[in-house]
This record gives sequence, structure tokens and C-alpha cells, in this order.
Amino acid sequence: MFGVTILGNNSAVPAFGRHPTSQVITTSGGKFLVDCGEGPQIQMINYKIRRSRISHIFISHLHGDHYFGLIGLLNSFALLNRTQKLTIVGPEILKTIVDLQFKVADTVLPYKLEFLPVNSGGYIATVDNIEISSFPTDHRIECYGFVFKEKKNLRKIDVQKTTLYKVPYSFYHHLQNGADYKDENGRIIPNKELTTSAGSGKKYAFCADGRYNETIIKHIEGADMIYHETTYLDNLADRAFMRFHSTTRQAGRIAEKASVKKLLIGHFSSKYDSLDEFLSETQEVFPQTQLALEGVTYII
Repeated sequence: MFGVTILGNNSAVPAFGRHPTSQVITTSGGKFLVDCGEGPQIQMINYKIRRSRISHIFISHLHGDHYFGLIGLLNSFALLNRTQKLTIVGPEILKTIVDLQFKVADTVLPYKLEFLPVNSGGYIATVDNIEISSFPTDHRIECYGFVFKEKKNLRKIDVQKTTLYKVPYSFYHHLQNGADYKDENGRIIPNKELTTSAGSGKKYAFCADGRYNETIIKHIEGADMIYHETTYLDNLADRAFMRFHSTTRQAGRIAEKASVKKLLIGHFSSKYDSLDEFLSETQEVFPQTQLALEGVTYII
């Protein structure tokens, strides 16, 4: 499975049952937490998400609605006797903040806490079958989006053909990686005769906070799904620009220009009690849009 579960879809102030930004990405190998505003622990309990399977936490920037829940979560991991390593990815100063919080509380963690700083964007790490990179966004402070891309899938074995050509099972992993097979008589059986393509890996992009800026397109182009903020409806485009945020139609234009397949919109301002107009306005530009609703898992 490769999917994203929304824990929080609101902007700075919790309102109308909506929580600040946080989401969990589930892969075949584990889970990643992306941003950690207030309330993700309760939300994970509500939605039966196993916190113990989270191996990495990605923090886009240091506005409170994106990381004020982090210290509490890290402390809960300690109280629950976590022992496996946890990796935090985010702006470099975040390590200083976390270290200070635990120092004044005289807290000693029972697990290893690793920090990977994001300074200018680019490749971060490959975790299991997922290649992770970051890119800067146009926000008021240092801020990064994240791209999660499955590495190219292994080729699929055609069992009927491998049986016909008497290919031993021990050679299957070579076939999956594209190798041809040489039989006992020295005859070369092309890989394409024995396998089929598994297709390209899926790609998800979390675009973080930021105002409309087409420089992010090269990073998210062709993604199967992106999450893009829509803090305001489009009639407040001037306010969005001044506050380094985006509107509905702006998110739709980014998705359209980047030729993505699906668009999730979130980070809604607390001035709105209803989200219906957010969906309708964005769909006018990009029909394949969905609201990022809390508790819902979207398959990538």
C-alpha cells in the first residue's frame, strides 16, 4: 500500500473540528509522519494508526501549526518504551529546539533520535523502496515541500514462460532486475520473453505552505498525487500573497501545469466553517481535486 491519511487539515488555529497540519504516509515498509501540529497523537488514536511504525518525521517549517505537537509525540514514544531509532527531517535549527526542550525537562530518551537537516532541498534518503527529496517553497520563513517516490518496481515473472524454458527459481531475482537467461545449451532467452513490466513507481508530493510560485512544478511534475495548501478562497488572492499562502484556483493551476493526476487541498483558514466552495473553486481549474478530510486515507 502507498497512501496518505490526513490527521489535520486546518491552518494556524484549530476550528470547526479541524486540526493543524499533519498527515501519515503509509508504505509497504512502514509509516512517515509529515508535519506535526497540535493534536496528532489523539488523531492517530482516533484513526487507529500505529505510532510504533513511524520511522521518520518530516517537518516542513517552524511555524507552530506545523510542529508544536512534535515534543509531546517524542516524549510519548519514550513513555511507551520505544527502542527503535526515529529520524527527524527538517530545518537545521529544529535540532537545537528539540535538544533544549529535553534538556530543561531532564528527559533521556530510550531510543536513538537522528536529525537530517534540510538546508537547500534535494535528495534526503531512500527508505525501503521510497526515495525521498525536498524542495523549497515561497513562504515567509524557510519552508520545504517533500517528494516521496517509489523506486522503479521489479519486473514481474511470467511463470508459464519460466516453466517452459526451465528457468530455475534461484535465477528469478536476476530476471526481476532485467537480466537475460542463458540455458544449459548456451541459448540466450531475452528477459522480455520471461517477464513483464511492473510499471513505474508512484509519486506523492507534499507541497507545504507557500504562495503561488511555479518554481515548484519541476519537483512535482507528473506526480500521481500532490497535497497543496488552499488557505483562502480565490477572492482573497491579495491577502494570500501578502501572507505567503495560496488560494483554491492557484493550487488548481499548479496541479494543471505540473500534469499531476490527483490534487488534495488543505490548510484551510479558520475563517471558513464550510469547505464546499474550496472544492468547487479548485475543481473549476483542476477537476481531479479532492478535499483533504481528516481521518480519510487517500490511495496514491
